[in-house]
Parts: sequence; structure tokens; C-alpha cells
Amino acid sequence: MTLRSPKMLPLAVLLAAAPVLAQAQKTGKTGGKIEDAEIEIVKERVNQLPEATRNFEKIKIDPPAKQAAPVTYTYPDFRLPADRLNPAVRVLSIQQEELAPQTGNYLKGAIGNYGTLYAKAYLHNTRSETASYGLDFSHISSSSGPVDKKNSGSSQTRLGLSGETYNGPVTLGAKLDLGRERYNFYGYNQERRRLPPPTDSLKQVFKRAAAKVYMRNQSADAPFQYDFGLGFNYWADNFKASESNFNVSLRSGYALSEKSRVAVNGDISLISYKDSLKTSRPFLQITPAYELTLDRLALSIGATLGYTGDTIRRASQFNVYPAIRLGYTVTEDKFVVFAGLGGALQRVTMYDLTTENPWLAPNQRVADTHRGPTVYFGFNSTPARALSVNAKVTLANDRNLYFYNNSRRDSTKFDLVYDKKSTQLINVHGELLYNAAEQVRIGFKADYNGYKTHSLAEAFHRPALQTTLFGTYNMYDKLLLGAELYTYSSSYGSGYVRRLSSGRPVGEVVRPTDTVVDLNLRGDYRIMENLSIFALGNNLLGRKYERFLNYPVKGFNVLAGVTYDF
Repeated sequence: MTLRSPKMLPLAVLLAAAPVLAQAQKTGKTGGKIEDAEIEIVKERVNQLPEATRNFEKIKIDPPAKQAAPVTYTYPDFRLPADRLNPAVRVLSIQQEELAPQTGNYLKGAIGNYGTLYAKAYLHNTRSETASYGLDFSHISSSSGPVDKKNSGSSQTRLGLSGETYNGPVTLGAKLDLGRERYNFYGYNQERRRLPPPTDSLKQVFKRAAAKVYMRNQSADAPFQYDFGLGFNYWADNFKASESNFNVSLRSGYALSEKSRVAVNGDISLISYKDSLKTSRPFLQITPAYELTLDRLALSIGATLGYTGDTIRRASQFNVYPAIRLGYTVTEDKFVVFAGLGGALQRVTMYDLTTENPWLAPNQRVADTHRGPTVYFGFNSTPARALSVNAKVTLANDRNLYFYNNSRRDSTKFDLVYDKKSTQLINVHGELLYNAAEQVRIGFKADYNGYKTHSLAEAFHRPALQTTLFGTYNMYDKLLLGAELYTYSSSYGSGYVRRLSSGRPVGEVVRPTDTVVDLNLRGDYRIMENLSIFALGNNLLGRKYERFLNYPVKGFNVLAGVTYDF
């Protein structure tokens, strides 16, 4: 018997089995035996569903929604990396429809040229409905670099501890990050030195500690939503400078109805900075707003009130900026346009500045940036399945926007410099992401920043154009191939003409930096369920470009290592 439809399968089984059952009953009464019977079932029809698209890439682009997301009124620029953007090595594993058992642990290790060592440990508890906790450790070091070998070596070590408990209506959590970084001031003129300077004379070391405790409500349906955090950041360098930062943050909203809510966001920061002088830098900012959603229209009206203790360039310490945002859904889940008027104070700390540029000179004058008033507009769209496109244009007027320029005292180090007047900025941002069922993923991100300075000759070490192009290909769920291309347009630094007798600078020469083109490739291969190998190549074009003037980066460099999950 042959059945061509799965819907008839149960009926066929009953019909085929009926004579056998009847014969069994009959022979059972007379002592006979059951005869053998054979049933042949052939299924020719196969129901298949299309493969679901999921995105778990570390770079996330949210699709548009009916309701506006929490409003952000400031749009900071690209972070400027000290050396280059090293992509994180990550083994891709395909997630199942049901949650797979979670080990929460993996170890990584790798070696490379320039005497590079890489290690990472991720140790966390397994999936739990009541709590999560874990440890995250990473280390990367290079014993030599692009200038005089060990004189341009570097190392970065970080240890992170975290824990959360969410057994009840409130989520409580804590984080602790500890770090140590070693750099060298290798931006000296090699042609004027007969012998390289001693490595210890070039040494710069940063020590970092960041602790935070927080609480937020766990129920997403509660009318009052809040996220409250209390933290402390500590930073110190090799020149006996230190910075202590007590900070408080609040993100909250109360639903008045299904279509309206009141939101209040605030930040407090109290910094004590010690160098040759000791200074205090208080900071307070709060943004109350009323949010209304009417069918396709989302409206937010509020104001940002900010105070900073900085007095540099006679900038106003107390500031009030509008906080207005308008969003309109042109096509549901497809196309959303938005525009707004805003502004805010942006907190600037040595903790953050030294992650951008680790070669800062001692005794820097740090000031918060006054960004505003600011006008912005743009759109979020998903024109096709697996494709997201976002764009935004921002027009800003910045006061005390910092730039990095080579120090007149020592051109191997950098000073923070500020325009005496406001700096006008136009930022054009765009990003695109294509994700095809976890097999092919392609993304592009670009920012154009046009700076108009007045007292400064150039927008020192702030490139106008920055782009990132990346792609990954997942082959047979075993091999992951990835490529990343970073570009930075040329920016500017300063060189100085000095007297031969005294060595004092008598003239400044503005010099352009190199255009950055950095190609990185990586491959991850899973040998077995818990073991994989990876290889990572950085700066494969071998260009020893200078992102910061006088500081060439490492040329072609590779890493190869092993990942073990347990």
C-alpha cells in the first residue's frame, strides 16, 4: 500500500492493522498463531519552512518600530582609536530553535609576530532564572613595535567581574572593571638621535578601576520604568596624575496612558583631578520630557538643564537646551523619518581621553563639551528582508570641543587644545546592514564630520571622513570567514622649528597625517564541538600609517590561536 499524503497516514495504519487484529482475536480463541504482516508507507511530500533570519552580530542596527525608542539628544563622534581597530576574534555557533545548554565558559590563546601574546577567559554561570555572575579576563601585549623594537611595545590587561540577581520585581546588579595599560612615547625623531633613548624613559602606564551598582524594575508592563546606577571610576598614570569620579545615573519613565508618558533622565558626576594642581569638576544634567504617540506620529517635548564646574574659555556654566523630537512612521515596520532640536553637556574625563590617545602630556586642562543648540534629522528603514538602512544629519554648535595637537614642550606628546570661539559641526552618518540567514552578513558605516574652527589652524587629529566596511561568510556551520576595511581621511598635527642653542620652539608647522586604509581578515574553524582554531591578520596592506602625527602603527601582523569551550 502506498500513501501519497501524510494526512492519510493515521487512517492507513488503522485500515492495514484491522485484518491482523481480527485474525489475532480469532486464532487466539482456537489456539492458532498470528501471521506476519508487512506495511509499506512511502512519504513523498516534505513540508519545509524558510530558514529564519537572526542577527547576533556585535554591531547591531535596530529596525524601526511604531513607537519611538528612548530619545537621545546628543550624537558623539567616532571614537578615535590609539592604534587601530582590532576586531575581536569570535567563534560563530548556530543557535537552535530551542535554547541549547549554556556552558558559559571559554578560553582563548594566541601568539603572533611583534612578540604578541593574546589571552582571554570568559567564565560565567550557566543559564539561571534567578541570577547571573561571571568573570571576564583579557590580555594582549607586543614586546616590540614599529619604532626601535621594544621602544614601541605595548600591553593591555583587563579583569571584569559582574553579577545580577532578578528573583523578584527588581533586578539588582554590580560590576567591577580593573585594568592596566602600558605604552611608550616612541614619537621621537629617529634621524636626529644616534642611539635610541632608554625604554624606561619613554614609559607611560595607566591604571583603571570602575565600580558600579544598579537596580531596575524587571517587569516591562509596569507603568513606572527605571534604571538607577551608582558608580565610581578611578584613573592614574605614570606621572602621578589621578582622577576620581563619583557618578549617579537615572533613566526613568512613567506611563500616563497607553499613548503618553513622562520621562526623566539625569546624570551627576563629581570629579577630583590631581596633577601639578588639584581641581574639582562637578557636573549635573537632567532632561524631563513628555512623550506622546498618536497612530503613526511620535512626539517628545522637553528640555535639558545642565551645570558644569569648568570655567575654561569663559563658557557658561549653567545651560538650558531644548529637547524636541518628532518621528513619523511612513510605512509600518519599513520606513520611519525623524527630526529634532536638542543639545546637552558632554562629560569629558581623563579616563576616557586616554583610551582615545594614550600619549597625552602631563598637566592637561580638561573641560566638558557644550553641544548645542543641535538640529538633526534622518530616517530608519528596512526596504527589503534582511536589509536595514539608517541615515542621520546633525548640525551642531560646540563650545570647548577638544582637539589633540602636538605639544610645544615636547612634540612626542599631545596637548588638549580648544577653539576660542564655538566650533560649527556638520555630521552626516549612514549605516547599512545585510544579513542573509546567518550565512552572509555585509555592513557599511560612514561618518563625515565637517569642522569650522576659528582660532585653531585646523581641526587637529579629527579626521573628516571615517568608514567601516565589514563582511562575514559562514560555510557549512564550521568555518567562519570575516573581512573588515577601515578608512580614516587625513587630519593634521603640528611640528615645531626650534633654536639650536636653547631648543625652544620659534615656529609652528602644520603637517597632515597619513590617510588610513587598514584591511583585516580573520578565519575561525570549529574542529569539534568544544574546540576551534582561529587566525587573524591586521593591517594586511602593510602600511605603517600615522593616525597620530609621529606615531606610525605596526605593519603587517598576524595572530593564530585556539578557543576551548567548556
